[in-house]
Amino acid sequence: MVSGRKFWVLLLLSGLGCSAPAPAPAPAATAAIYYDNAGRADKWSGGARMIPIKTPKGEFRVWTKRVGNNPKIKLLLLHGGPAATHEYFEAMDSFLPGEGIEYYYYDQLGSFYSDQPDTDSLYELPRFVDEVEQVRVALGLDKDNFYLLGHSWGGILAMEYAFAHQDHLKGLIISNMMSSIPAYNEYAEKTLMPAMDQKVLAEVKAIEAKKDYKNPRYMELLMPAHYEKHLLRRPAADWPDPVVRAFAHLNEKIYVPMQGPSELGASGKLEKWDRSKDLGQIKVPTLVIGAEYDTMDPKHMEWMSKQIPGASYLYCPNGSHLAMYDDQDTYMKGLIAFLKK
Repeated sequence: MVSGRKFWVLLLLSGLGCSAPAPAPAPAATAAIYYDNAGRADKWSGGARMIPIKTPKGEFRVWTKRVGNNPKIKLLLLHGGPAATHEYFEAMDSFLPGEGIEYYYYDQLGSFYSDQPDTDSLYELPRFVDEVEQVRVALGLDKDNFYLLGHSWGGILAMEYAFAHQDHLKGLIISNMMSSIPAYNEYAEKTLMPAMDQKVLAEVKAIEAKKDYKNPRYMELLMPAHYEKHLLRRPAADWPDPVVRAFAHLNEKIYVPMQGPSELGASGKLEKWDRSKDLGQIKVPTLVIGAEYDTMDPKHMEWMSKQIPGASYLYCPNGSHLAMYDDQDTYMKGLIAFLKK
Protein backbone atom coordinates (compact mmCIF):
# COMPACT_ATOMS: atom_id res chain seq x y z
CA MET A 1 0.00 0.00 0.00
CA VAL A 2 1.21 3.48 -0.74
CA SER A 3 3.54 4.82 1.79
CA GLY A 4 6.89 3.56 2.88
CA ARG A 5 9.32 4.31 5.69
CA LYS A 6 10.45 7.74 6.75
CA PHE A 7 13.97 7.08 5.71
CA TRP A 8 16.72 9.58 5.00
CA VAL A 9 17.88 7.61 1.97
CA LEU A 10 14.73 8.51 0.04
CA LEU A 11 15.13 12.18 0.81
CA LEU A 12 18.79 12.11 -0.15
CA LEU A 13 18.02 10.44 -3.45
CA SER A 14 14.95 12.42 -4.39
CA GLY A 15 15.98 15.90 -3.27
CA LEU A 16 13.59 18.42 -1.88
CA GLY A 17 14.04 20.69 -4.86
CA CYS A 18 11.68 18.71 -7.12
CA SER A 19 8.52 20.53 -8.11
CA ALA A 20 5.05 19.35 -9.06
CA PRO A 21 3.67 20.06 -12.54
CA ALA A 22 2.18 23.54 -12.85
CA PRO A 23 -1.63 23.51 -12.48
CA ALA A 24 -3.54 23.89 -15.74
CA PRO A 25 -5.56 27.12 -15.86
CA ALA A 26 -9.33 26.70 -15.52
CA PRO A 27 -11.29 27.55 -18.68
CA ALA A 28 -12.78 31.02 -18.47
CA ALA A 29 -16.32 29.68 -18.94
CA THR A 30 -16.16 27.56 -15.80
CA ALA A 31 -13.80 29.54 -13.59
CA ALA A 32 -16.38 31.98 -12.23
CA ILE A 33 -18.76 29.19 -11.21
CA TYR A 34 -16.03 26.95 -9.91
CA TYR A 35 -14.55 29.53 -7.61
CA ASP A 36 -17.86 30.95 -6.38
CA ASN A 37 -17.35 30.73 -2.61
CA ALA A 38 -20.49 32.60 -1.58
CA GLY A 39 -21.81 31.26 1.70
CA ARG A 40 -18.85 28.94 2.29
CA ALA A 41 -17.67 29.05 5.91
CA ASP A 42 -14.14 28.05 4.89
CA LYS A 43 -13.75 30.93 2.39
CA TRP A 44 -11.58 33.02 4.73
CA SER A 45 -9.12 30.12 5.24
CA GLY A 46 -8.72 29.16 1.59
CA GLY A 47 -10.87 26.07 2.04
CA ALA A 48 -8.87 24.58 4.94
CA ARG A 49 -10.65 23.30 8.06
CA MET A 50 -9.74 21.37 11.18
CA ILE A 51 -12.68 19.07 11.86
CA PRO A 52 -13.30 17.77 15.41
CA ILE A 53 -13.57 13.98 15.62
CA LYS A 54 -15.05 12.13 18.57
CA THR A 55 -13.27 8.91 19.53
CA PRO A 56 -13.39 6.49 22.50
CA LYS A 57 -10.27 8.29 23.77
CA GLY A 58 -11.59 11.82 23.51
CA GLU A 59 -11.94 14.47 20.84
CA PHE A 60 -9.22 15.18 18.28
CA ARG A 61 -8.99 17.19 15.06
CA VAL A 62 -8.32 16.19 11.46
CA TRP A 63 -7.21 18.52 8.67
CA THR A 64 -9.21 18.99 5.46
CA LYS A 65 -9.00 21.43 2.57
CA ARG A 66 -11.63 22.13 -0.06
CA VAL A 67 -10.63 23.03 -3.61
CA GLY A 68 -13.35 24.41 -5.86
CA ASN A 69 -17.11 24.67 -5.59
CA ASN A 70 -19.51 22.30 -7.33
CA PRO A 71 -22.82 21.35 -5.71
CA LYS A 72 -23.13 18.17 -7.80
CA ILE A 73 -19.61 16.66 -7.58
CA LYS A 74 -17.77 16.64 -4.24
CA LEU A 75 -14.83 14.22 -4.12
CA LEU A 76 -13.26 13.22 -0.79
CA LEU A 77 -9.76 11.77 -1.12
CA LEU A 78 -8.58 9.01 1.24
CA HIS A 79 -4.78 8.73 1.20
CA GLY A 80 -2.74 5.57 1.61
CA GLY A 81 -0.33 4.42 4.24
CA PRO A 82 -1.79 4.00 6.73
CA ALA A 83 -0.57 7.36 8.06
CA ALA A 84 0.85 8.84 4.88
CA THR A 85 -0.62 12.25 3.94
CA HIS A 86 -2.90 13.91 1.43
CA GLU A 87 0.15 15.47 -0.23
CA TYR A 88 0.72 12.93 -2.97
CA PHE A 89 -2.81 13.63 -4.23
CA GLU A 90 -1.68 17.14 -5.22
CA ALA A 91 -1.35 15.90 -8.81
CA MET A 92 -5.13 16.41 -8.90
CA ASP A 93 -4.49 20.17 -8.96
CA SER A 94 -3.31 19.91 -12.56
CA PHE A 95 -6.54 18.29 -13.76
CA LEU A 96 -9.65 18.62 -11.59
CA PRO A 97 -9.91 22.44 -11.27
CA GLY A 98 -10.24 22.86 -15.04
CA GLU A 99 -13.08 20.34 -15.02
CA GLY A 100 -15.06 22.17 -12.34
CA ILE A 101 -14.80 19.32 -9.84
CA GLU A 102 -14.91 20.12 -6.12
CA TYR A 103 -12.52 17.95 -4.12
CA TYR A 104 -11.26 17.63 -0.58
CA TYR A 105 -7.81 16.84 0.73
CA TYR A 106 -7.91 15.12 4.11
CA ASP A 107 -5.27 13.83 6.51
CA GLN A 108 -6.62 10.96 8.59
CA LEU A 109 -6.10 10.96 12.36
CA GLY A 110 -2.44 10.26 13.13
CA SER A 111 -1.23 11.76 9.85
CA PHE A 112 1.02 14.79 9.61
CA TYR A 113 -1.45 17.67 9.28
CA SER A 114 -3.96 16.21 11.76
CA ASP A 115 -3.71 15.42 15.46
CA GLN A 116 -1.44 12.47 16.20
CA PRO A 117 -2.53 10.85 19.49
CA ASP A 118 -0.10 8.18 20.61
CA THR A 119 -2.83 5.65 21.42
CA ASP A 120 -2.61 2.36 19.54
CA SER A 121 -6.28 1.44 20.06
CA LEU A 122 -7.35 4.42 17.93
CA TYR A 123 -5.69 3.00 14.84
CA GLU A 124 -8.15 0.27 14.00
CA LEU A 125 -10.20 -0.05 10.82
CA PRO A 126 -13.71 0.39 12.36
CA ARG A 127 -12.69 3.62 14.09
CA PHE A 128 -11.24 5.00 10.86
CA VAL A 129 -14.56 4.22 9.12
CA ASP A 130 -16.40 6.16 11.81
CA GLU A 131 -13.96 9.02 11.33
CA VAL A 132 -14.73 9.22 7.61
CA GLU A 133 -18.44 9.37 8.43
CA GLN A 134 -17.86 12.23 10.87
CA VAL A 135 -15.84 14.08 8.22
CA ARG A 136 -18.64 13.56 5.68
CA VAL A 137 -21.22 15.04 8.03
CA ALA A 138 -19.00 18.01 8.90
CA LEU A 139 -18.37 18.79 5.23
CA GLY A 140 -22.06 18.48 4.32
CA LEU A 141 -21.59 15.74 1.73
CA ASP A 142 -24.57 13.53 0.82
CA LYS A 143 -25.90 10.94 -1.63
CA ASP A 144 -26.61 13.62 -4.23
CA ASN A 145 -22.99 14.79 -4.52
CA PHE A 146 -20.60 12.64 -2.43
CA TYR A 147 -17.91 10.70 -4.29
CA LEU A 148 -15.29 8.83 -2.27
CA LEU A 149 -11.87 7.93 -3.70
CA GLY A 150 -9.65 5.64 -1.66
CA HIS A 151 -6.11 4.89 -2.82
CA SER A 152 -4.13 1.92 -1.48
CA TRP A 153 -4.87 1.71 2.30
CA GLY A 154 -7.42 4.41 1.52
CA GLY A 155 -9.04 1.87 -0.82
CA ILE A 156 -9.54 -0.51 2.11
CA LEU A 157 -11.06 2.35 4.07
CA ALA A 158 -13.29 3.34 1.15
CA MET A 159 -14.58 -0.21 0.72
CA GLU A 160 -15.32 -0.53 4.42
CA TYR A 161 -17.07 2.84 4.38
CA ALA A 162 -19.24 1.68 1.48
CA PHE A 163 -20.19 -1.52 3.31
CA ALA A 164 -21.28 0.56 6.32
CA HIS A 165 -22.61 3.79 4.81
CA GLN A 166 -23.19 3.45 1.07
CA ASP A 167 -26.61 5.10 1.46
CA HIS A 168 -24.66 8.38 1.70
CA LEU A 169 -22.59 7.80 -1.46
CA LYS A 170 -23.18 8.92 -5.02
CA GLY A 171 -20.11 7.10 -6.31
CA LEU A 172 -17.06 5.11 -5.17
CA ILE A 173 -13.53 4.89 -6.60
CA ILE A 174 -11.24 2.07 -5.42
CA SER A 175 -7.77 3.01 -6.62
CA ASN A 176 -4.82 0.59 -6.68
CA MET A 177 -6.09 -1.66 -3.90
CA MET A 178 -7.04 -5.32 -3.87
CA SER A 179 -9.99 -6.59 -1.86
CA SER A 180 -7.81 -9.10 0.01
CA ILE A 181 -4.53 -8.66 1.88
CA PRO A 182 -3.82 -12.43 1.73
CA ALA A 183 -4.19 -12.20 -2.07
CA TYR A 184 -1.90 -9.14 -2.09
CA ASN A 185 0.73 -11.08 -0.15
CA GLU A 186 0.39 -14.05 -2.48
CA TYR A 187 0.92 -11.79 -5.50
CA ALA A 188 4.04 -10.33 -3.89
CA GLU A 189 5.43 -13.77 -3.08
CA LYS A 190 4.58 -15.53 -6.35
CA THR A 191 4.96 -12.73 -8.90
CA LEU A 192 6.91 -9.75 -7.62
CA MET A 193 9.57 -11.40 -5.44
CA PRO A 194 10.63 -14.01 -8.04
CA ALA A 195 11.21 -11.16 -10.51
CA MET A 196 13.62 -9.41 -8.14
CA ASP A 197 17.37 -9.94 -7.98
CA GLN A 198 17.43 -12.94 -5.64
CA LYS A 199 20.58 -11.82 -3.84
CA VAL A 200 18.90 -8.50 -3.07
CA LEU A 201 15.73 -10.27 -1.93
CA ALA A 202 17.74 -12.56 0.36
CA GLU A 203 19.42 -9.57 1.99
CA VAL A 204 16.06 -7.82 2.41
CA LYS A 205 14.61 -10.94 4.05
CA ALA A 206 17.61 -11.22 6.35
CA ILE A 207 17.10 -7.63 7.55
CA GLU A 208 13.39 -8.28 8.07
CA ALA A 209 14.13 -11.44 10.03
CA LYS A 210 16.18 -9.35 12.46
CA LYS A 211 13.47 -6.61 12.45
CA ASP A 212 16.28 -4.18 11.73
CA TYR A 213 13.99 -1.92 9.71
CA LYS A 214 15.81 1.31 10.51
CA ASN A 215 18.99 -0.04 8.97
CA PRO A 216 19.68 2.35 6.04
CA ARG A 217 20.63 -0.66 3.96
CA TYR A 218 16.99 -1.83 4.03
CA MET A 219 15.71 1.01 1.84
CA GLU A 220 18.95 1.20 -0.12
CA LEU A 221 17.96 -2.26 -1.35
CA LEU A 222 14.20 -1.85 -1.66
CA MET A 223 14.24 1.50 -3.45
CA PRO A 224 15.79 0.41 -6.77
CA ALA A 225 14.71 -3.24 -6.55
CA HIS A 226 11.05 -2.70 -5.71
CA TYR A 227 9.86 0.87 -5.13
CA GLU A 228 11.18 2.34 -8.41
CA LYS A 229 9.63 -0.58 -10.31
CA HIS A 230 6.25 -0.95 -8.62
CA LEU A 231 5.51 2.12 -6.48
CA LEU A 232 6.44 4.95 -8.86
CA ARG A 233 8.29 4.08 -12.06
CA ARG A 234 10.90 6.81 -12.01
CA PRO A 235 14.34 7.04 -10.40
CA ALA A 236 13.82 8.24 -6.84
CA ALA A 237 15.80 11.39 -7.67
CA ASP A 238 13.01 12.30 -10.11
CA TRP A 239 10.06 11.61 -7.83
CA PRO A 240 7.76 14.66 -7.68
CA ASP A 241 7.77 16.94 -4.68
CA PRO A 242 4.27 15.95 -3.41
CA VAL A 243 5.33 12.30 -3.22
CA VAL A 244 8.61 13.17 -1.49
CA ARG A 245 6.75 15.21 1.12
CA ALA A 246 4.20 12.46 1.72
CA PHE A 247 7.00 9.95 2.35
CA ALA A 248 8.88 12.34 4.60
CA HIS A 249 5.75 12.95 6.69
CA LEU A 250 4.80 9.27 7.09
CA ASN A 251 3.95 8.34 10.68
CA GLU A 252 5.81 5.07 11.17
CA LYS A 253 4.25 4.54 14.60
CA ILE A 254 0.99 3.82 12.79
CA TYR A 255 2.24 2.54 9.43
CA VAL A 256 4.46 -0.29 10.69
CA PRO A 257 1.94 -1.85 13.16
CA MET A 258 -0.85 -1.73 10.58
CA GLN A 259 0.93 -2.41 7.25
CA GLY A 260 4.31 -3.81 8.19
CA PRO A 261 7.77 -2.37 7.52
CA SER A 262 7.57 -1.94 3.73
CA GLU A 263 5.46 -2.18 0.59
CA LEU A 264 6.73 -5.69 -0.19
CA GLY A 265 3.57 -7.33 1.17
CA ALA A 266 1.72 -6.67 4.43
CA SER A 267 2.37 -8.13 7.86
CA GLY A 268 0.61 -5.86 10.35
CA LYS A 269 -2.90 -5.56 11.77
CA LEU A 270 -4.34 -5.71 8.25
CA GLU A 271 -2.66 -8.99 7.36
CA LYS A 272 -5.88 -11.05 7.38
CA TRP A 273 -8.25 -8.44 5.97
CA ASP A 274 -10.32 -9.91 3.10
CA ARG A 275 -13.58 -8.56 1.68
CA SER A 276 -13.58 -10.34 -1.66
CA LYS A 277 -16.75 -12.33 -0.89
CA ASP A 278 -18.61 -9.17 0.10
CA LEU A 279 -18.02 -7.00 -2.98
CA GLY A 280 -21.48 -7.78 -4.34
CA GLN A 281 -22.95 -5.82 -1.42
CA ILE A 282 -21.72 -2.56 -2.96
CA LYS A 283 -24.58 -1.12 -4.99
CA VAL A 284 -23.39 2.42 -5.77
CA PRO A 285 -21.68 3.28 -9.08
CA THR A 286 -18.05 2.18 -8.66
CA LEU A 287 -14.80 2.60 -10.56
CA VAL A 288 -11.89 0.25 -9.82
CA ILE A 289 -8.45 1.44 -10.93
CA GLY A 290 -5.51 -0.90 -11.48
CA ALA A 291 -2.11 -0.65 -13.15
CA GLU A 292 0.19 -3.04 -14.97
CA TYR A 293 3.24 -2.55 -12.73
CA ASP A 294 1.38 -2.03 -9.47
CA THR A 295 2.33 -3.63 -6.16
CA MET A 296 -1.25 -4.92 -6.42
CA ASP A 297 -2.37 -7.54 -8.95
CA PRO A 298 -4.10 -5.69 -11.84
CA LYS A 299 -6.01 -8.84 -12.81
CA HIS A 300 -7.42 -9.13 -9.30
CA MET A 301 -8.58 -5.52 -9.47
CA GLU A 302 -10.23 -6.16 -12.83
CA TRP A 303 -11.95 -9.17 -11.23
CA MET A 304 -13.15 -6.92 -8.41
CA SER A 305 -14.89 -4.66 -10.91
CA LYS A 306 -16.88 -7.66 -12.12
CA GLN A 307 -18.03 -8.59 -8.62
CA ILE A 308 -19.53 -5.15 -7.91
CA PRO A 309 -22.83 -4.69 -9.77
CA GLY A 310 -22.45 -2.17 -12.59
CA ALA A 311 -18.84 -1.32 -11.73
CA SER A 312 -16.24 -0.41 -14.34
CA TYR A 313 -12.49 -0.99 -14.52
CA LEU A 314 -9.84 1.58 -15.44
CA TYR A 315 -6.58 -0.07 -16.52
CA CYS A 316 -3.38 1.99 -16.54
CA PRO A 317 -0.98 0.08 -18.85
CA ASN A 318 2.06 2.21 -18.01
CA GLY A 319 1.31 2.79 -14.35
CA SER A 320 2.41 1.41 -11.01
CA HIS A 321 0.98 1.91 -7.52
CA LEU A 322 1.09 5.69 -7.97
CA ALA A 323 -0.47 5.55 -11.42
CA MET A 324 -1.77 9.11 -10.97
CA TYR A 325 1.86 10.04 -11.70
CA ASP A 326 3.42 7.44 -13.97
CA ASP A 327 0.31 6.90 -16.14
CA GLN A 328 -1.19 10.28 -15.42
CA ASP A 329 -3.24 10.93 -18.55
CA THR A 330 -4.92 7.54 -18.43
CA TYR A 331 -5.65 7.83 -14.71
CA MET A 332 -6.98 11.38 -14.73
CA LYS A 333 -9.04 11.09 -17.92
CA GLY A 334 -10.67 7.90 -16.60
CA LEU A 335 -11.37 9.41 -13.20
CA ILE A 336 -12.86 12.61 -14.64
CA ALA A 337 -15.04 10.66 -17.08
CA PHE A 338 -16.42 8.57 -14.21
CA LEU A 339 -17.16 11.61 -12.05
CA LYS A 340 -19.00 13.37 -14.88
CA LYS A 341 -20.87 10.34 -16.24
